[in-house]
Amino acid sequence: MRALFSLAGLLVVVVVVMLLAKKQLQAVAPSVAPAPPSSAGAAPTVQEQSRGVQQKVLQDVGRALEQGATRSGDSQP
Repeated sequence: MRALFSLAGLLVVVVVVMLLAKKQLQAVAPSVAPAPPSSAGAAPTVQEQSRGVQQKVLQDVGRALEQGATRSGDSQP
């Protein structure tokens, strides 16, 4: 009986973790925009998508660094 409760509890934990992971992935996925297509109507290649993601990450990191510098500059007398 105890083994059944342990197994049921483990199953519940796995389901909850999977639901949370799915929710997190859905929240992150829209923030990664694909690279603009190089030609009209053609699907972007993997290399173009990779460049677009890299550029977005660089922009986000640069923006975060600027915000950090501004915050630390404001807090110092």
